[in-house]
Amino acid sequence: MKARITGDPRKLLSLAVVLALGLGAALAAQQGTGTQPKPAGRQPRAAIYDKAADPKVEVEKTAQRAKKENKRILLMFGFEACGWCHKLHDLFASNQEIRKTLSNEYLVVMVDIGSPNASSLLETCKAALTPEELKKPFGYPFLTVLDANGKVVKAQPTDVLEEGDHHDPKRVLDFLIGSATPHPDAKTVLEEALSRASAGDKRVFLIFGAPWCGWCHKLEDWLTQPEVAAILDREFVVTKIDIDRMNGGKEVMKQYRSTDSGGIPWYNILDLKGKSLATADGPDGNIGYPLKPREIEQFLALVKSQSRHLDAPELEQLHRSLDAAAGRIEKQIRH
Repeated sequence: MKARITGDPRKLLSLAVVLALGLGAALAAQQGTGTQPKPAGRQPRAAIYDKAADPKVEVEKTAQRAKKENKRILLMFGFEACGWCHKLHDLFASNQEIRKTLSNEYLVVMVDIGSPNASSLLETCKAALTPEELKKPFGYPFLTVLDANGKVVKAQPTDVLEEGDHHDPKRVLDFLIGSATPHPDAKTVLEEALSRASAGDKRVFLIFGAPWCGWCHKLEDWLTQPEVAAILDREFVVTKIDIDRMNGGKEVMKQYRSTDSGGIPWYNILDLKGKSLATADGPDGNIGYPLKPREIEQFLALVKSQSRHLDAPELEQLHRSLDAAAGRIEKQIRH
Protein backbone atom coordinates (compact mmCIF):
# COMPACT_ATOMS: atom_id res chain seq x y z
CA MET A 1 0.00 0.00 0.00
CA LYS A 2 1.40 3.47 -0.89
CA ALA A 3 1.64 6.06 1.89
CA ARG A 4 -0.73 8.98 1.61
CA ILE A 5 0.33 12.59 2.37
CA THR A 6 -2.37 14.64 4.01
CA GLY A 7 -2.54 18.14 5.49
CA ASP A 8 -2.88 21.81 4.57
CA PRO A 9 -1.94 22.26 0.85
CA ARG A 10 -0.25 25.65 1.61
CA LYS A 11 1.99 24.08 4.21
CA LEU A 12 2.80 21.25 1.84
CA LEU A 13 3.76 23.78 -0.87
CA SER A 14 6.03 25.69 1.55
CA LEU A 15 7.74 22.45 2.56
CA ALA A 16 8.33 21.55 -1.08
CA VAL A 17 9.95 24.94 -1.72
CA VAL A 18 12.25 24.58 1.29
CA LEU A 19 13.31 21.08 0.21
CA ALA A 20 13.97 22.26 -3.34
CA LEU A 21 16.07 25.18 -2.17
CA GLY A 22 18.05 22.91 0.17
CA LEU A 23 18.69 20.38 -2.60
CA GLY A 24 19.81 23.15 -4.94
CA ALA A 25 22.26 24.48 -2.38
CA ALA A 26 23.67 21.00 -1.79
CA LEU A 27 24.16 20.45 -5.52
CA ALA A 28 25.80 23.86 -5.87
CA ALA A 29 28.20 23.04 -3.06
CA GLN A 30 29.08 19.70 -4.68
CA GLN A 31 29.72 21.39 -8.03
CA GLY A 32 32.00 24.08 -6.55
CA THR A 33 29.62 26.93 -7.34
CA GLY A 34 28.10 29.59 -5.13
CA THR A 35 30.40 30.63 -2.30
CA GLN A 36 32.91 27.80 -2.90
CA PRO A 37 36.26 29.03 -4.37
CA LYS A 38 36.93 27.92 -7.92
CA PRO A 39 39.90 25.57 -8.38
CA ALA A 40 43.05 27.27 -9.65
CA GLY A 41 43.91 26.77 -13.30
CA ARG A 42 46.82 24.52 -14.29
CA GLN A 43 50.12 26.29 -13.82
CA PRO A 44 52.39 26.48 -16.88
CA ARG A 45 55.44 24.24 -16.53
CA ALA A 46 58.84 25.84 -16.14
CA ALA A 47 61.06 26.02 -19.22
CA ILE A 48 63.99 23.59 -19.25
CA TYR A 49 65.60 24.59 -22.57
CA ASP A 50 67.10 27.84 -23.81
CA LYS A 51 66.92 28.06 -27.58
CA ALA A 52 69.26 31.07 -27.62
CA ALA A 53 72.08 29.28 -25.81
CA ASP A 54 74.93 28.00 -27.99
CA PRO A 55 75.65 24.41 -26.82
CA LYS A 56 79.17 24.53 -28.24
CA VAL A 57 80.00 27.45 -25.95
CA GLU A 58 78.21 25.80 -23.02
CA VAL A 59 80.15 22.54 -23.46
CA GLU A 60 83.50 24.35 -23.65
CA LYS A 61 82.70 26.31 -20.51
CA THR A 62 81.39 23.24 -18.68
CA ALA A 63 84.44 21.18 -19.65
CA GLN A 64 86.66 23.48 -17.59
CA ARG A 65 84.63 22.67 -14.48
CA ALA A 66 84.47 18.99 -15.37
CA LYS A 67 88.27 18.76 -15.46
CA LYS A 68 88.61 20.50 -12.14
CA GLU A 69 85.92 18.40 -10.45
CA ASN A 70 86.76 15.10 -12.19
CA LYS A 71 83.23 14.79 -13.56
CA ARG A 72 81.63 14.01 -16.89
CA ILE A 73 79.21 16.12 -18.92
CA LEU A 74 75.67 14.90 -19.59
CA LEU A 75 74.01 16.40 -22.67
CA MET A 76 70.22 16.17 -22.87
CA PHE A 77 69.00 16.96 -26.40
CA GLY A 78 65.35 17.92 -26.75
CA PHE A 79 62.96 20.83 -27.13
CA GLU A 80 60.46 22.68 -24.97
CA ALA A 81 57.31 21.02 -26.35
CA CYS A 82 58.74 17.52 -25.79
CA GLY A 83 56.69 15.89 -23.02
CA TRP A 84 59.16 13.04 -22.50
CA CYS A 85 61.94 15.61 -22.09
CA HIS A 86 60.06 17.19 -19.20
CA LYS A 87 59.32 13.78 -17.69
CA LEU A 88 62.99 12.83 -17.64
CA HIS A 89 64.03 16.24 -16.35
CA ASP A 90 61.44 15.93 -13.55
CA LEU A 91 62.80 12.47 -12.68
CA PHE A 92 66.30 13.92 -12.46
CA ALA A 93 65.03 16.36 -9.84
CA SER A 94 62.57 14.19 -7.89
CA ASN A 95 64.41 10.86 -7.48
CA GLN A 96 66.87 11.09 -4.59
CA GLU A 97 69.39 8.52 -5.86
CA ILE A 98 69.36 9.89 -9.40
CA ARG A 99 69.68 13.46 -8.13
CA LYS A 100 72.64 12.49 -5.94
CA THR A 101 74.37 10.62 -8.77
CA LEU A 102 73.94 13.55 -11.14
CA SER A 103 75.26 15.98 -8.53
CA ASN A 104 78.27 13.81 -7.71
CA GLU A 105 79.22 12.60 -11.16
CA TYR A 106 77.92 14.96 -13.85
CA LEU A 107 77.51 18.50 -15.07
CA VAL A 108 74.26 18.65 -17.05
CA VAL A 109 73.88 20.72 -20.23
CA MET A 110 70.38 21.01 -21.73
CA VAL A 111 70.63 21.30 -25.53
CA ASP A 112 67.66 22.67 -27.49
CA ILE A 113 67.80 21.02 -30.92
CA GLY A 114 66.86 24.36 -32.53
CA SER A 115 69.72 26.28 -30.91
CA PRO A 116 72.89 27.44 -32.74
CA ASN A 117 75.38 24.59 -33.43
CA ALA A 118 72.98 22.01 -31.94
CA SER A 119 72.61 20.05 -35.18
CA SER A 120 76.37 19.58 -35.68
CA LEU A 121 76.83 18.60 -32.02
CA LEU A 122 73.94 16.13 -32.32
CA GLU A 123 75.46 14.50 -35.40
CA THR A 124 78.77 14.09 -33.58
CA CYS A 125 76.97 12.41 -30.69
CA LYS A 126 74.83 10.18 -32.92
CA ALA A 127 78.00 8.87 -34.55
CA ALA A 128 78.66 6.97 -31.32
CA LEU A 129 75.46 4.90 -31.74
CA THR A 130 75.65 1.29 -32.87
CA PRO A 131 74.46 0.34 -36.37
CA GLU A 132 71.43 -1.37 -34.79
CA GLU A 133 70.53 1.79 -32.85
CA LEU A 134 70.87 3.94 -35.97
CA LYS A 135 68.28 1.80 -37.76
CA LYS A 136 65.64 2.52 -35.14
CA PRO A 137 63.36 5.60 -35.18
CA PHE A 138 65.12 8.51 -33.52
CA GLY A 139 63.35 10.38 -30.71
CA TYR A 140 63.89 12.77 -27.82
CA PRO A 141 65.17 13.23 -25.24
CA PHE A 142 68.53 11.93 -26.42
CA LEU A 143 71.38 11.65 -23.90
CA THR A 144 75.12 11.82 -24.48
CA VAL A 145 77.93 11.55 -21.95
CA LEU A 146 81.15 13.47 -22.66
CA ASP A 147 84.42 13.25 -20.80
CA ALA A 148 86.13 16.37 -19.47
CA ASN A 149 87.84 16.86 -22.83
CA GLY A 150 84.54 16.87 -24.71
CA LYS A 151 84.97 13.38 -26.19
CA VAL A 152 81.84 11.22 -26.51
CA VAL A 153 81.83 8.40 -23.96
CA LYS A 154 78.28 7.09 -24.42
CA ALA A 155 75.30 8.02 -26.60
CA GLN A 156 71.98 6.84 -25.18
CA PRO A 157 68.52 6.77 -26.83
CA THR A 158 65.97 7.03 -24.02
CA ASP A 159 63.19 4.80 -25.38
CA VAL A 160 64.96 1.83 -23.75
CA LEU A 161 64.77 3.67 -20.41
CA GLU A 162 60.98 3.98 -20.63
CA GLU A 163 58.41 1.88 -18.81
CA GLY A 164 54.84 2.58 -19.89
CA ASP A 165 54.14 6.30 -19.57
CA HIS A 166 57.31 7.13 -17.62
CA HIS A 167 61.05 6.50 -17.41
CA ASP A 168 62.08 3.61 -15.21
CA PRO A 169 64.21 5.05 -12.36
CA LYS A 170 66.38 1.93 -12.07
CA ARG A 171 67.25 1.91 -15.78
CA VAL A 172 68.09 5.61 -15.69
CA LEU A 173 70.22 5.19 -12.56
CA ASP A 174 72.05 2.18 -14.01
CA PHE A 175 72.87 4.20 -17.14
CA LEU A 176 74.19 7.14 -15.12
CA ILE A 177 76.30 4.98 -12.81
CA GLY A 178 77.65 2.91 -15.68
CA SER A 179 78.67 5.98 -17.68
CA ALA A 180 80.29 7.93 -14.83
CA THR A 181 84.01 8.52 -14.63
CA PRO A 182 85.84 5.66 -12.84
CA HIS A 183 86.48 6.44 -9.20
CA PRO A 184 90.17 6.62 -8.32
CA ASP A 185 91.64 4.91 -5.29
CA ALA A 186 92.36 7.38 -2.50
CA LYS A 187 95.50 5.58 -1.31
CA THR A 188 96.91 5.64 -4.84
CA VAL A 189 96.16 9.37 -5.15
CA LEU A 190 97.98 10.00 -1.87
CA GLU A 191 100.98 7.86 -2.87
CA GLU A 192 101.28 9.72 -6.19
CA ALA A 193 101.15 13.05 -4.36
CA LEU A 194 103.91 11.97 -1.97
CA SER A 195 106.00 10.82 -4.93
CA ARG A 196 105.63 14.20 -6.67
CA ALA A 197 106.44 15.98 -3.43
CA SER A 198 109.61 13.91 -3.00
CA ALA A 199 110.74 14.68 -6.54
CA GLY A 200 110.24 18.41 -6.01
CA ASP A 201 111.35 18.67 -2.38
CA LYS A 202 107.88 19.83 -1.34
CA ARG A 203 105.28 18.92 1.22
CA VAL A 204 101.77 17.63 0.56
CA PHE A 205 98.81 19.90 1.30
CA LEU A 206 96.13 17.21 1.66
CA ILE A 207 92.50 18.35 1.56
CA PHE A 208 89.45 16.20 2.37
CA GLY A 209 86.12 17.19 0.84
CA ALA A 210 82.95 15.92 -0.84
CA PRO A 211 80.75 16.92 -3.81
CA TRP A 212 77.86 18.06 -1.60
CA CYS A 213 80.07 20.38 0.47
CA GLY A 214 79.65 23.96 -0.73
CA TRP A 215 82.57 25.28 1.31
CA CYS A 216 84.79 22.57 -0.20
CA HIS A 217 84.00 23.95 -3.66
CA LYS A 218 84.75 27.48 -2.50
CA LEU A 219 88.13 26.40 -1.14
CA GLU A 220 88.92 24.58 -4.39
CA ASP A 221 87.89 27.63 -6.41
CA TRP A 222 90.28 29.78 -4.40
CA LEU A 223 93.16 27.29 -4.53
CA THR A 224 92.90 26.98 -8.33
CA GLN A 225 93.09 30.71 -8.99
CA PRO A 226 96.27 31.10 -11.09
CA GLU A 227 97.97 33.60 -8.77
CA VAL A 228 97.19 31.46 -5.69
CA ALA A 229 98.18 28.17 -7.33
CA ALA A 230 101.49 29.67 -8.52
CA ILE A 231 102.46 30.65 -4.98
CA LEU A 232 101.39 27.46 -3.21
CA ASP A 233 102.94 25.26 -5.91
CA ARG A 234 106.39 26.52 -4.88
CA GLU A 235 105.92 24.91 -1.49
CA PHE A 236 103.25 22.21 -1.69
CA VAL A 237 101.69 19.49 -3.79
CA VAL A 238 98.05 20.40 -3.23
CA THR A 239 95.99 17.21 -3.34
CA LYS A 240 92.27 16.57 -2.77
CA ILE A 241 90.75 13.37 -1.39
CA ASP A 242 87.05 13.10 -2.20
CA ILE A 243 85.64 11.08 0.69
CA ASP A 244 82.50 10.17 -1.28
CA ARG A 245 83.80 9.59 -4.80
CA MET A 246 87.21 8.06 -4.20
CA ASN A 247 87.48 4.42 -3.22
CA GLY A 248 88.73 4.30 0.34
CA GLY A 249 88.48 8.07 0.80
CA LYS A 250 86.91 7.91 4.25
CA GLU A 251 89.46 5.35 5.37
CA VAL A 252 92.37 7.60 4.37
CA MET A 253 90.83 10.51 6.27
CA LYS A 254 90.51 8.32 9.38
CA GLN A 255 94.28 7.72 9.26
CA TYR A 256 94.81 11.41 9.95
CA ARG A 257 91.62 12.45 11.74
CA SER A 258 90.29 10.53 14.72
CA THR A 259 86.84 12.14 14.65
CA ASP A 260 84.39 13.39 12.03
CA SER A 261 83.34 16.36 14.17
CA GLY A 262 84.22 19.76 12.78
CA GLY A 263 83.05 19.05 9.24
CA ILE A 264 84.81 19.53 5.93
CA PRO A 265 86.81 20.82 4.19
CA TRP A 266 89.51 19.57 6.51
CA TYR A 267 93.17 19.54 5.59
CA ASN A 268 96.63 18.71 6.87
CA ILE A 269 100.19 19.08 5.70
CA LEU A 270 102.34 15.97 5.32
CA ASP A 271 106.05 15.35 5.12
CA LEU A 272 107.57 13.13 2.43
CA LYS A 273 106.78 9.99 4.43
CA GLY A 274 103.11 10.89 4.82
CA LYS A 275 103.41 11.99 8.44
CA SER A 276 101.07 14.80 9.50
CA LEU A 277 102.95 17.99 10.39
CA ALA A 278 100.00 20.34 10.96
CA THR A 279 96.23 20.27 10.50
CA ALA A 280 93.26 22.59 10.02
CA ASP A 281 92.30 22.20 13.67
CA GLY A 282 92.88 25.58 15.29
CA PRO A 283 91.97 26.97 18.73
CA ASP A 284 88.30 27.16 17.68
CA GLY A 285 88.18 23.80 15.93
CA ASN A 286 88.39 23.09 12.20
CA ILE A 287 89.22 26.24 10.24
CA GLY A 288 87.43 24.88 7.17
CA TYR A 289 87.13 27.52 4.49
CA PRO A 290 88.87 30.64 5.89
CA LEU A 291 86.11 33.24 5.62
CA LYS A 292 86.22 35.32 8.80
CA PRO A 293 89.31 37.46 9.62
CA ARG A 294 90.31 35.14 12.49
CA GLU A 295 90.00 32.09 10.22
CA ILE A 296 92.09 33.76 7.53
CA GLU A 297 94.81 34.57 10.07
CA GLN A 298 94.81 30.96 11.32
CA PHE A 299 94.98 29.57 7.79
CA LEU A 300 97.90 31.80 6.85
CA ALA A 301 99.67 30.93 10.10
CA LEU A 302 99.33 27.26 9.18
CA VAL A 303 100.79 27.86 5.71
CA LYS A 304 103.61 30.01 7.06
CA SER A 305 104.56 27.50 9.75
CA GLN A 306 105.08 24.78 7.13
CA SER A 307 106.70 26.95 4.45
CA ARG A 308 110.41 26.89 3.72
CA HIS A 309 110.45 29.01 0.57
CA LEU A 310 107.54 31.47 0.65
CA ASP A 311 108.48 35.05 1.47
CA ALA A 312 106.51 37.81 3.19
CA PRO A 313 105.20 39.44 -0.05
CA GLU A 314 103.81 36.10 -1.24
CA LEU A 315 102.09 35.46 2.08
CA GLU A 316 100.66 38.97 1.94
CA GLN A 317 99.37 38.31 -1.56
CA LEU A 318 97.58 35.21 -0.27
CA HIS A 319 96.12 37.34 2.51
CA ARG A 320 94.78 39.93 0.07
CA SER A 321 93.34 37.19 -2.12
CA LEU A 322 91.51 35.59 0.80
CA ASP A 323 90.17 38.97 1.91
CA ALA A 324 88.88 39.67 -1.59
CA ALA A 325 87.27 36.23 -1.83
CA ALA A 326 85.65 36.69 1.59
CA GLY A 327 84.18 39.99 0.45
CA ARG A 328 82.63 38.37 -2.62
CA ILE A 329 81.22 35.47 -0.58
CA GLU A 330 79.78 37.76 2.09
CA LYS A 331 78.09 39.80 -0.64
CA GLN A 332 76.56 36.65 -2.13
CA ILE A 333 75.30 35.56 1.29
CA ARG A 334 73.64 38.94 1.92
CA HIS A 335 71.84 38.76 -1.42
